[in-house]
Formats: sequence, C-alpha cells, structure tokens
Amino acid sequence: MYYDMEKDIDHILVGQEELEKICDRMAERIIADYGESGHDLVLVSILKGSVIFTAELYKRIPFPCAIEFMKVSSYGAGTDSSGFIQVHLDLKRDIKGCDVIILEDIVDSGRTLQKLRSLLSDRGAHSVKCFTLLDKPSRRQVDFNPDLVGKEVPDEFVVGFGLDYNEKYRNLPYVGVLKPEIYETK
Repeated sequence: MYYDMEKDIDHILVGQEELEKICDRMAERIIADYGESGHDLVLVSILKGSVIFTAELYKRIPFPCAIEFMKVSSYGAGTDSSGFIQVHLDLKRDIKGCDVIILEDIVDSGRTLQKLRSLLSDRGAHSVKCFTLLDKPSRRQVDFNPDLVGKEVPDEFVVGFGLDYNEKYRNLPYVGVLKPEIYETK
C-alpha cells in the first residue's frame, strides 16, 4: 500500500493548468530574449527542486541550449533558511561568454540566488539571469529580485512540482500548501 501524499495538502495553490501556462509564458520569454542572441544559452537547474520546472521549460525551447545542474543548500530538515549556502555540485562546463539562466523552484530569502548570480557572473558569463517558478517576496532577507517570476505566492509552506518537505511531495503534479501539522514540531 502506498502513502497518500494528497491527504497532507491543505489546498492547491497552483494547479496543473496554471503551471502549464506559467511554463509557456516563461519559455516564450526565453525564446524572445535568447533565440537570436549569438551566445550559447545555458540553463542552470538548481537541484533538486527545479528539475521538473527545468524539464518543462526545456522541452518548449525550439533552439539548441545546454542544461547544467548545481546542487546548493541553505535549508536543513526545517522550514527556514539557515543563511549558510553550500555548493555541493558545481557546473561541469565553462560558461565564459555564455548567456546563463539560473532556474530555481522558489525564492524566499534571496540568499541562494544572490550568491549564485555573483558566482556565475565572476566566471565570465556574458549574462546571468535568474528565473523562478515561485516567489515569496515577503520573506526576502537580501536585496535580490528574480529577473522573471512565474507566480508570486503568499508566505505558506508549499510542495509539489519539484518542491519538497524532507524529500517528500516533489512528484505532486501541482503546487499545494502543506498542512502545518506535517512540518511543525510537536
């Protein structure tokens, strides 16, 4: 018998149809901005949460572009950013002269993407943009704004479509709000 993850969801915040529209709109922006840039385009997917989002965007782009992965962490098993960012998996290719789009599942404190943007710019990228599926600007702790936001969301604990809590719920086909009793310590 399998575990029914949906019983842990309070409500759906972003449904499948809306996610499709968000990915369509963001891919259209990539096509318009980079289709004829003259520079190699590299999508940098932040593991693990951005994999589904990245795959959805990638299959909508009709011209050659590379995918790279980085694994960084600023969260432990809890729900708040630790403020400490570690790079666990770095890029495998040189991005000098490339247009780079960092793809993130959600931005809240802004610390992770602020650091990554600076790091990749310092490596000689032609341009570095940050696109995020979801944004929680109410939680921002640093002066950082993504270059493109799929949807602004309230300060609620969200899972699904790549987002997780303790490595669970990533494979839900929508973004839902996790019931507080699931993540609050008793």
